[in-house]
Amino acid sequence: MYSNDSDKSPSRALKNLVAENDRPREKAKAQGFGALTTPELLAIIVGSGSVGESVTDLCQRILRDNDDKLYRMARMGIRDLVKNYRGIGEVKAIEILAALELGRRYHMEKFDDACQIRSSNDAYQYLRSRMEHLPHEEMHVVLLDRAKRIMHHERVSSGGTAMTVADVKMIMKPAIERLADGIILAHNHPSDTPRPSGMDNSLTSNVKQACKVMGIELVDHIIVCRAGHYYSYNDNGNL
Repeated sequence: MYSNDSDKSPSRALKNLVAENDRPREKAKAQGFGALTTPELLAIIVGSGSVGESVTDLCQRILRDNDDKLYRMARMGIRDLVKNYRGIGEVKAIEILAALELGRRYHMEKFDDACQIRSSNDAYQYLRSRMEHLPHEEMHVVLLDRAKRIMHHERVSSGGTAMTVADVKMIMKPAIERLADGIILAHNHPSDTPRPSGMDNSLTSNVKQACKVMGIELVDHIIVCRAGHYYSYNDNGNL
C-alpha cells in the first residue's frame, strides 16, 4: 500500500529532516552533557531555530559573531540578542543570559568567604568571576583578617567603560567598620588592557597612605581583565 504524502503534516516532515546530531537533547540523554559542544548546549536553552536555520546553526552563528566567547554574549544584553538574531525573542534572550549568569555564579562558589589569599593569582581567581564580565568599570574592596582570609567583599563605585571614580573614604569605610587587618583593592578594565593608568597609580598611593594611618595593610591592588590577564601592584613592586 502506497502512503499518501498529503497526509504528512509539514511539522512532521520537517522533524524527519532534522539530523540526529542536530538533536542536542537526545544526544545529552544518550552521551551526557559533557559530550555536547557549546553550540549544542546553547541550543538546548534556545529550543528552536527559524525557517531555513536549525537551532544548532543559529547558536553556532551567535557564538561565531562573539568570537566563540560566552562572556561576549553575556555583554550583548537582551535588546541586542533580540535585535540581531531571528528566532531569539525576549523570553529566549532572558533565558540565555540567565543561564550564563548561573555559570558565573557556579564558578564563584569555588571560593567561599573563608578562602585564604596567598598570592596575587589567588586574589585574581577570586575576583575574576565577579568582575571580568562587566561592560563598565567598577571598584571593589576585599577585606582580609590577619591570616589573609576573606572577611567581606564590597563594590564601592561603578562608572563608565573607561573609568570609575573612587573615593578613598568609601574604600576605607567598610574596612574600618569591620575591623579588617588588610584590604585588596580591585577594579576591572573592560578593554582587557591590564596596564594601570595615572589615575590608578594616584588612587593606589592615596589608599596606601590612608591604610598606613589606620593601621590597615594594603595587600594589593589588582586590575582585573579576562583570559587570565591581570595586573598586581604588589607583584610589580608598586606598593
